[in-house]
This record gives sequence, C-alpha cells and structure tokens, in this order.
Amino acid sequence: MAAPLAAPRLAAAQAARVLRFVPQSDLAVLDPIWSSAYVTRNHALMVFDTLYGMDAEYRIQPQMAEGHAVSDDGLAWTIRLREGLRFHDGTPVLARDAVASIRRWGARDGLGQSLLAATEELAAPDDRTLRFRLKDRFPLLAHALGKPGSPACVVMPERLAQTDPFRQVTEMVGSGPFRFLANERVSGARVAYARNPDYVPRPGGDASFTAGPKRVHLDRVEWIVMPDPSTAAAALRAGEVDWWENPAFDLLPLLSRDRRLVLAVQDPLGFIGCLRFNQLHPPFDNPAIRRAVLPALSQADYMTAVAGDVPGHWSQGVGFFAPGTPMASGEGMAALTGPRDLAASRRALSAAGYKGERVVVLGPSDFPTLKAMADIGADLLKRIGFNVDYQAMDWGTMVQRLASMEPVEAGGWSAFHTFWSGLDMLDPAIHQYLRGTGRAGRSGWPSSPELERLREGWLAAEGEAERARIARAMQARAFEDLPYIPVGQILPRFAHRREVTEVPGGFAIFWGVRKG
Repeated sequence: MAAPLAAPRLAAAQAARVLRFVPQSDLAVLDPIWSSAYVTRNHALMVFDTLYGMDAEYRIQPQMAEGHAVSDDGLAWTIRLREGLRFHDGTPVLARDAVASIRRWGARDGLGQSLLAATEELAAPDDRTLRFRLKDRFPLLAHALGKPGSPACVVMPERLAQTDPFRQVTEMVGSGPFRFLANERVSGARVAYARNPDYVPRPGGDASFTAGPKRVHLDRVEWIVMPDPSTAAAALRAGEVDWWENPAFDLLPLLSRDRRLVLAVQDPLGFIGCLRFNQLHPPFDNPAIRRAVLPALSQADYMTAVAGDVPGHWSQGVGFFAPGTPMASGEGMAALTGPRDLAASRRALSAAGYKGERVVVLGPSDFPTLKAMADIGADLLKRIGFNVDYQAMDWGTMVQRLASMEPVEAGGWSAFHTFWSGLDMLDPAIHQYLRGTGRAGRSGWPSSPELERLREGWLAAEGEAERARIARAMQARAFEDLPYIPVGQILPRFAHRREVTEVPGGFAIFWGVRKG
C-alpha cells in the first residue's frame, strides 16, 4: 500500500518547481537600504520592484513606471506608475509609497543624495503620479532610480519607507515577483521565497537584466546556506542543490569536468577587491598613514590568494574605476604597479607618526573570498609595522559590526576587505566608495571635499571627453586621500546543473530562470 500513497506526493513535489540555490553568504540583513551587501541586494530585487530597470546593454528602462515626461528646461520630471501594481499584503502601490521610498533610499545612496540635493520638491499629486521639481538639471534622474547597484531604489509601502534610513526594516512587504517567507527563515541555514501569483510583469518584450517583464517560471526558490565550499560542491554534483552562486576558484577544475554542470562567467566587469579603512579614528584618520600601505601592497598577492594562479580568473593593475570602461585610466597607477617595497612602507609609516595604535582588522570566517583577502591584508599590515588585532567572525556578525562608528576600544574596527561589482565602479555617479562625505557615507566614512567637488563637476559635465578628464583627476586625488585601496579584480563563475536554463548574467536573478 505504501507505493500508491507515495506517488501523489512525488508528483506534487515534481509539479512544484523548486530551485535550490547556494548564495555567496548567509542573508544576515534583510533591509537593502541599511546594508550594501550584494546578498541583501539580490534578496531585495526578488521581493521588491523598482521604478526603472537596467537592461543588459546598461540602458535604463521604465519598470514600475509607465513612463515619464521632462519639461523643456529639464527642471520638472513627471513619472506615471503602471496600473495594477499591488504589494504582497494586497494593498495597491501608490505614488506616495514611491516618494517615501525614494527619500529613504536617497538618504543612504551616493547618487540618491545628489538627486535629493538637486530636488526642490518631490510630491505625489495623485495616486499614480510622482513629480520632481528640481533646483538644477539632473539628467541622470532615471538612471539613479533604476541602477541595480547597492543600494537599489526599491519601492516599499509608505509605512515601511518612513523608517529611519539608519535603522533596519525587518518586515519584507514588496510588490516584486517573489514573496519572502519569513516564517521559514533559519539564520545561517535557509531562506525561502514563493512566486507572487499577483505580480504584474511589464507588458511587451523580453526580460533583460533588471528591465523588462519579470516572468517567473518557478514556484519556489530556497536559498541553502553552505559556508564550506567542498560541501556546496558535493551537494551541487549530487543534485541536492541546483545553482551555486560563488564557487571557490580552486574547485572550478573539478566542477568543469562534470558534464551535468554548467560554468559561466557571472559578469565581464568582474568584482573589484577593496581594502577599506575606518577614517573616523586613529591611525587611519591620518592620510599619510593610509598612503604608507601603498608601496608594499601587491594586488597579485591578494588575487592569487583569492583565485589561484589560473589565467583569466583575475587581473591586477586595477585603479579606481572598472578596467576596460570609459572612465578607467592609468592616472597615478605607479603607486600600485611600480616595484613593491616593504622597507619604503615601513619608512613612510614611521614618518607619518604612527604611535602603535591597535588596528582591528575584520575577516569573515564563512565567506572564503573575503577571508582570503583579510588574511593577506592582516599579514601585510603586520609586516609594515602596524599593531594588528585580526578578528575573524561570521559574515552576519561582521556586517553588523561594520555599522559601528565607535573606536576599537568600544567595539569598533579599523580595516576590512570587500568586493564591489565592476558595475558599481563604472563612473563617479554610482561609485559608492569614491565618495568623501564623512559620516553621511558608507562604512569607513572618508571625508574629501575635493573628491566631492570633482564629482559634482563630473555630474554637470557635457560630453564624454570632459567626463573622462574629470575622472582622471578624481583618480589622482583618490591616490592622495585613499578612501580605499583597490586590490585587484576577479572574474567569478556561476555553477548550475544543466536542467537549470535561461540563467541571466550579472548577478543572481531568478525571474526568467527555468528548471526542467
């Protein structure tokens, strides 16, 4: 009697199209405005939608917006919402929800801050209309609202969007193609999403990156957290999971030999490694001490630790803009590409007046690529002569810790390493780590009035040649102020089983994906 009883359950499981996905790390923070972590951004774009999206050619397209009209002088933008948009709790998406969401996002995002500074009034004259009245022309307005880089301008219900942007939103009510299943979340183990049956895709055309109709072919997506790469590789090969976002580089040869699997470069712009200092407190509040690190830092050492010595997995000679893009240049690059000189770093550190302050370097024990960079960085700082306290912890704890502006004696930190997508380092408009806004900026809080002045000039510039000139000046200045140090570029791969098809590039996107 057991066999006939089991068959319907098996059929039901097969009918429910479930994709099991291994993310790069645990989803420690749900709020995409509070955290710039990519795992949080990927989660947010499942649950929430955006007014505009970006297609695979990096062009901005209306998404929740039906379209917009701009006055002849460029100082008035009117955006009309599409009909039929509803949040997961059944309430309609209204223009005032979008207005509140833009204001909250704009308090934390660099380009959003510039947009709000240029805005005289942002209002919702009716339920489907948003109106910007600007003090100055802002041609990048739609780009700001549609860029997919962290933090993306997702639309929340007004009651959630009115939360202080420096406090976390934990209730996940969006209008996106998936619903977040809060009662199934197990910290450090699992996150689950279900298809939103009431989602209204944008009509016409095909989905392209974050633009176009987001048609969902899966009933359920489960994120299975597997910090150990060997465990994740074994689960993928055994069919226990379907898609691994960030396979360890040293396991790629093994995975490539398995004909049941597909490996593909996530994004040709790759990810740029960064050594980020806390510039609120000694010793890294002193720019001369930050610059003392440069002569000894080897991008090759960092990238070999992360990705091994296989050609094509990484590159060095990386500056402050994504390699191969229009704003990238060789300006000031001798600081990173000349002969490495540990003795020169030691002399520079002494001359800068370092007093032996404790330097707390944070490293995530469950995030292999970031841990590899943290290991190299902590060792480098020790060899230069810093009094290093290397503290390893899980990624979720580290994300929380990075929000602290306190000195190390009160639980703060001094330095950490991270990756930013090359997509987020295309130009000064969206480059979060090239800002110099102090405590209003991202963790690390560098202050540089000159970088900010140059950035404003870039935003107002006419023509690519003038923008490229200003970008070169910004890179030269960045080597003086050092908001961070670029430590190289990696080109990660996705790994998924062959029955998973139509996987988009760029980052982990789940609309359009099929499992057959």
